[in-house]
Order: sequence, then structure tokens, then C-alpha cells
Amino acid sequence: MTLYPKLIMDALATVTYAGTKKNLVESGMVADNLHIDGMKVAFSLIFPRDTDPFLKSTVKAAEAAIHYHVSKDVEVEISTEFKSKPRPAVEKLLPDVKNIVAVSSGKGGVGKSTVAANLAIALSRMGYKVGLLDADIFGPSMPKMFGVEDARPYAVEKDGRNLIEPIEKYGVKLLSIGFFVNPDTATLWRGGMASNALKQMVADADWGELDYFILDTPPGTSDIHLTLLQTLAITGAVIVSTPQAVALADARKGIDMYTNDKVNVPILGLVENMAWFTPAELPENKYYIFGKDGCKNLAEEVGCPLLAQIPVVQGICEAGDDGTPAALNTETMTGSAFLSLAQAVVTMVNRRNKEKEPTRIVKVKK
Repeated sequence: MTLYPKLIMDALATVTYAGTKKNLVESGMVADNLHIDGMKVAFSLIFPRDTDPFLKSTVKAAEAAIHYHVSKDVEVEISTEFKSKPRPAVEKLLPDVKNIVAVSSGKGGVGKSTVAANLAIALSRMGYKVGLLDADIFGPSMPKMFGVEDARPYAVEKDGRNLIEPIEKYGVKLLSIGFFVNPDTATLWRGGMASNALKQMVADADWGELDYFILDTPPGTSDIHLTLLQTLAITGAVIVSTPQAVALADARKGIDMYTNDKVNVPILGLVENMAWFTPAELPENKYYIFGKDGCKNLAEEVGCPLLAQIPVVQGICEAGDDGTPAALNTETMTGSAFLSLAQAVVTMVNRRNKEKEPTRIVKVKK
């Protein structure tokens, strides 16, 4: 039997591609590299993207069609090409990002997002290139804190890929699921959907060159944290807690999540938020309404640095609600505290990079 191109193309025309409901030839999916050598046939099928859900089934159907309509003795070799370039491998994600810092808390309501936002802005004001990912998928707050609730990221084409362009404000590149959902509607997603959305904001965004990539993680220990650990090699974690005993108990769990043998992400240090209350009319007074030095004592207990103690003042809440975080004004008590925090984080990151091996992503056992 002699093979010729029309035989093969006629066979492929019997295969319907589920993505377009048309056959492979009509869909323009058969590349012009068809090669026949005796009873051997080699060609490529062009798919829209590397994550195409119909890829494997379509390749198998194409091979079966040639065996059925031409001959079962044909040796078929089908390779795949993609209209958009595939995502980089996990190990090569964000190659231009020098340091990835996760800001975490075991408990909600301790001001973790406030710390993450102000840390990012303070680092930017120190001259560093900074990105901030709002990884709190179910409770995104960064759009409001940065005063960009109405912003909508758009796509840019770069190196053959369509990428999300982060919103830039106060010198910080910012992405949040809050840009893509109705702010007045609860985000009712299963874990898999949330994880995929998070991966897309990491892998399919044009973050560019960054000195520091800050991750505002959800409270607690969840599959969102696992997704981050499996996707990014995190340089180190900053744990935020109030001095309250109940918050400190949860902070311990957060520390354990990063330092256990399977994860091995170094703890850069702890931040004691709401360390004391200082009223505006009595700036020299300190009232320890949530307890005194609880986070400081925990830091000593677990052998981690205490990076900063942030006081409670009315201005922090007002600044966050107005979209003008406290770190923008380093002349204030809180602005100065966040600048000191940023300086401490830089010191600890430099020390960590000098003394420890780079973090590896957490591998999934199948």
C-alpha cells in the first residue's frame, strides 16, 4: 500500500475537535509539516494552548482515525504545537523576581493585610521594585487599601503570550482577585477553582523584574497556602499576630506550617500588630489592651526575630479605608514603624540568602 497526503488528510477530516465542533482540517489544526516515509506518518496538531482539556483525546482520536480509514499498519507519530506559548515550568516561574516574602497569620483579624500593604509600600519607598499579590481569594482587601477598587487589569502580549498587566499604585505592582469579581458578592468557589485563579495571577501576569514579591496570604492554614508552596519558591515568611493569647496560639500553627520538614520555608520574623493603643491626644501614653509583649515572648520562645511592634492608632484604620496606607507618611508614628519593619525584613532576607540554601517548591506526591 502506498500512502499519500490526501489519504491522511481525509482520515483527519473525520475527527471532530470538541473545542470548535468542527473537524481537524476545517479547524486549521493540522500543521503543514506532514511527512510520509513508507508506512510511517508524522505531523503536528496545533492547539490553542498547552492547557487544552481536549488535547489528549484529540490526539488519540486522530491516530485511531488513520488506523481505521487508511490502515492499521500505519505507524503514526503526532506532535503538538500551541498558538500561545505554554506557561513556563513551575521551577522557572518569575525568573526575574529576587525574593518572595509570604505575610501570614494563623488567625484572621490581626491586621495581616494592613501589614502586607504597608510593608510593600515601605519597601518601594526605600527604592526597591515591589510586587504585591493579594492571595486572600475569599476576602480580598488590597483594592480598597490601595484606593483602586474600580481598576480593571488588562491583557498585554509579551513573548507570544497574553499576560495580565498588574495595577500599579504607590510604586507597587498589585494583583487581586478583587479586581475580577463583584465586591458586593461573596466569592463562592471550591478549593480547586480558587487555587487555579491564584495560579493564573502568578503564572499569567507580567510581573517583570522585582526585588520583593509580597504575598498577602489568607488567615489560617489552607489549600491556598499549599498552592503557593507548590507554585513558588518562597524566600521566607513574616508571621503577624496580636499580643493576645488566642492569636498567639494560631501564630504557632502558622510557624509550624512553614518550618515543617516537607516545606522548609524560613521564618524571617514576627510582627506584633496592635501592640498597644496610643490616643492621638496623648501620644506619649501606651495602653496594652490586647496584652503586653505576647508576640515578643513568642519570638524568643521559637527563636525568631521580632521584626516590629506596630501600635494601634486611629490613623491606621482611616488610612486603609481611604486607600492611603500609613507607610506613605514616614513622619507619623505608624509610618515610621512600617519603615522600620521594611528595613528589618531587608536585613533578614539578606541574612537568610547568605546563610541558607534557596527554598524549593513543595513537590506533590502522586
